[in-house]
Amino acid sequence: MRPITLRYRPEKRRLRWLLTLPKLGLVLLMAALLTLLWLLQRSEHEEQRNILIKDVLWLEQNLRFHLEGNRDLMQQLAVDMADPREREKLFQVRSTHLLKNSPEISQITWLDAEGHRQASLPGRSPQEESLLKPPTTALAFDVARRLGKPTYSAPLIVPGGESFVELLVPIYGKNGLSGMLLVAYPLNDLLNSQVPWWFTEKYKVEIVDDNDTLYASKTHLEGVNADSYQIPFDPPGQGLRLKVSNYTTEPGGLQRLLTVVILLLAGGVFWSLWLVRDLMQKSSRAEEALRAEHAFRAAMEDSLTVGMRARDLKGKIIYVNPAFCKMTGFAAEELVDHEPPMPYWAPEHMDDTQALHLAVMAGQAPSEGFEITFMRKNGERFHALVYEAKLIDGHGQHTGWMASVLDITERKRAEELARQQQEQLQFTARLVTLGEMASTLAHELNQPLAAIASYNTGCLNLLSTDNFSCGDLRPALEKVGIQAQRAGKIIRRVHDFVRKSEPKRAPCALGEVIEDCLGFVEADARKRQIRIEAKVASLPLLPADRLMLEQVLLNLMRNAMDAMNDTPPAHRLLHIAARIVDNEVAVSVSDYGCGIAPEIEDKLYTAFFTTKQEGMGVGLSICRSIIELHRGRLWAEKHPASPSGSGTIFTFTLPLDHA
Repeated sequence: MRPITLRYRPEKRRLRWLLTLPKLGLVLLMAALLTLLWLLQRSEHEEQRNILIKDVLWLEQNLRFHLEGNRDLMQQLAVDMADPREREKLFQVRSTHLLKNSPEISQITWLDAEGHRQASLPGRSPQEESLLKPPTTALAFDVARRLGKPTYSAPLIVPGGESFVELLVPIYGKNGLSGMLLVAYPLNDLLNSQVPWWFTEKYKVEIVDDNDTLYASKTHLEGVNADSYQIPFDPPGQGLRLKVSNYTTEPGGLQRLLTVVILLLAGGVFWSLWLVRDLMQKSSRAEEALRAEHAFRAAMEDSLTVGMRARDLKGKIIYVNPAFCKMTGFAAEELVDHEPPMPYWAPEHMDDTQALHLAVMAGQAPSEGFEITFMRKNGERFHALVYEAKLIDGHGQHTGWMASVLDITERKRAEELARQQQEQLQFTARLVTLGEMASTLAHELNQPLAAIASYNTGCLNLLSTDNFSCGDLRPALEKVGIQAQRAGKIIRRVHDFVRKSEPKRAPCALGEVIEDCLGFVEADARKRQIRIEAKVASLPLLPADRLMLEQVLLNLMRNAMDAMNDTPPAHRLLHIAARIVDNEVAVSVSDYGCGIAPEIEDKLYTAFFTTKQEGMGVGLSICRSIIELHRGRLWAEKHPASPSGSGTIFTFTLPLDHA
């Protein structure tokens, strides 16, 4: 297995790279998306700041325009008040009009050249009578007098906490400076009146100095400012700055949703990649295992000597292994996708082969296999043993038939040779048995022959006399005939027993077979003082080879008589029984002999093993082979009723329905 593992290491490295590339791409994509979001946010921030700057410039210009308009009106009033006759009236009328149209102005005051109040609208100033006491006002008054033009004061904070800036406009007469107009601007009122509502919806507006001291503010919301922009507030100048700040705002819902969706999408993709990675690793392991399994099975199939052939449900060949190709002589390319008739079918057996093929396709192939004759590519015929089984795919579906094909030509030849040798051995065993019985048979033949000779002499003696009649000869001649038949029967039995013939099964009367065998051994049994008992039930005809059964019975009977050589004559009994048991005929041969020693029980049916000094050791081996040929069984067991406790019963069975 190690070479296979090393072989696929480059594919593992390539798989790791393939799994890493999507992750790297996803990381880059996420970086690009986050960068895009950052750039969009930055762009949005820059855009908001640009809008902020534009709005601040607009506000500053609007405030500048409004303050300069008020300054111009006050400067025109100062010019008109140069005439002493109309001063008081002009101040009242125009100041009232300006206060009415300019809510950011809290008070307009007319001062003389020394800074003392001459008139004030509306009412008196919260300051003292002399308005020049605050340093900022006095400084601005002095600057306006020296410059001769409108001047703003520095911001001042009154005890109530309110912040002001003041505009001082000089009034000149024929003799020089005759007075001063003072316009008070509360900075909060200035912002409240001049900053529109929509502006405060977006921004917080503050007036601060260079030290970031707050003098006035206008805001719609209280909160942290995200961004701010400052611009010099000139006029009124004096280090005042206009500070406008953006409100802190949460990211937009769409932006948040987009961010959440991107993060979820990234997580989902990472999770999917993890699953894909796991699946690909499992698939890779499965493929590697499949390759290893395929290589293993291929090596195993290539090493098989059994031919393998797969066919689909229509009989077309879809696979053959090298052993089948070697067996038939055809290459795999010549057989795969070939449909019946196959090139290895023998023409002379075409009908039988086609019938077997149809039976297999119908699912009726015998489970124990079947023998068939095939043809090699060179025309040589060979015998094959075929086992067919269903071909099942990975989904459990029946897709065809898989056959195991064995070339049994040599086995058939060996079986035929073994059969011939078995027959020869059986024939030899019969000759040996007959040789062992030769003296008994000679004695059996001498008795009828001696009687025939005696009767013949008596007849000749009668013929030599003159006073005989035909009636005197008849009894003697009849007895001669009986003895001649007896001798002929003995000779025929011997001839039948020793003749060499092919095994032939035919309806056989087992009772007659037992009777003939008893006729063989009766004389020997009398000589050995052995009693014979036979208990044969009425039996039907059996399909068997009569001669083979005679050989089995005769062997078992003679072995039983040999086993009783040392048994007291009173206990020498040979018992033969035949009965029907469970659709079988059971035949037993029992004796009261020496029995079978435990150490030779396993060798009892081994060929050429014998306990007799002059035996061949093939009797029981042949008997078992004959009985098994007839689909029966042969076994030995201890005789339970033996007086010595060591007798033996040999039993064999033959099926009644054996064909």
